Amino acid sequence: MIEQQKSLKTYNTFGIDAKAKYFTSVNSLAELTSILASNEYPEKFILGGGSNMLLTKDIDALVIHVNLKGIEIISEDENYAIVKAYAGENWHKFVLWCLEHSLGGVENLSLIPGNIGTAPIQNIGAYGVELKDVFESCEVMEIATQHTKTFNKQDCKFGYRESIFKQDAKGKYIITSVNLKLTKKEHKLNTGYGAIISQLEDMKVSHPTIQDISKAVIAIRQSKLPDPKEIGNSGSFFKNPVISSDHFNELQANFPEIPSYTVSDKLVKVPAGWLIEKVGFKGKTFGDYGVHKKQALVLVNYGNAKGSDILKLAKLIQHTIKRIFNIDIETEVNII
Repeated sequence: MIEQQKSLKTYNTFGIDAKAKYFTSVNSLAELTSILASNEYPEKFILGGGSNMLLTKDIDALVIHVNLKGIEIISEDENYAIVKAYAGENWHKFVLWCLEHSLGGVENLSLIPGNIGTAPIQNIGAYGVELKDVFESCEVMEIATQHTKTFNKQDCKFGYRESIFKQDAKGKYIITSVNLKLTKKEHKLNTGYGAIISQLEDMKVSHPTIQDISKAVIAIRQSKLPDPKEIGNSGSFFKNPVISSDHFNELQANFPEIPSYTVSDKLVKVPAGWLIEKVGFKGKTFGDYGVHKKQALVLVNYGNAKGSDILKLAKLIQHTIKRIFNIDIETEVNII
């Protein structure tokens, strides 16, 4: 069914009330093939979970909401299981499914908003783990031809919040399902990042399971990040910038408390949240929108803000960081 002038407010986690000129939701590969092959709507816009985008205007096209569902183990041996999940599955619900089946590898990625189909595009990551660490392959459909193909890990060219789907393959394919290689036993627990260890101590857990790690991550995220169902947001709005060691040493002379993570001998990653907080934006409100009071990386829609308002704030933050630290911070969120 094709709807007209459809509000996308409930289809994006920022809660921006942009409209789609035409809108349809597809629930099968056959439906997806059929609508892509149709010449009736030459302009098409693909929508997944709407968690990593900022709509700054109405969409003058056919918006295709990818709602393919299903999770299954497609192969396994003594140590590993390959789990296939379709693009329309909610990411966090998928993580919970894996934990219910005692499959390890995604527990640190608990409570990340969005759907399975957009996870590889962004190479989602949190608390020392990235999707690429467990990624096996994904099935895609070419928009122009409706041909299907498989991308393996190497094909995807994963980087920090980066993949081929944001570069050479941008706008060419729809990810229809993702295959992940997860552990069945001897899970490799990753507790060394952020506040996981102290959270486990608070939970009085000395020998954590993958389920405990997930609970710790959920508790940390809920203490810092707003629930998109309550306050419109898209999680981290900016990427953590990587700068040269020389540049970092210069900054450290003026800001001795500046935190960092070593990337290589010559490169250092600086937390964007710290930079934003340092220049005074944390907790600032501008009418219906602003910067979250607990996490400076998160821009929020408190009511009926326009996407253009939030974009204006993002640019103001970027210009301020550039002026004070001579650092360019890139958006993690896709600006539409």
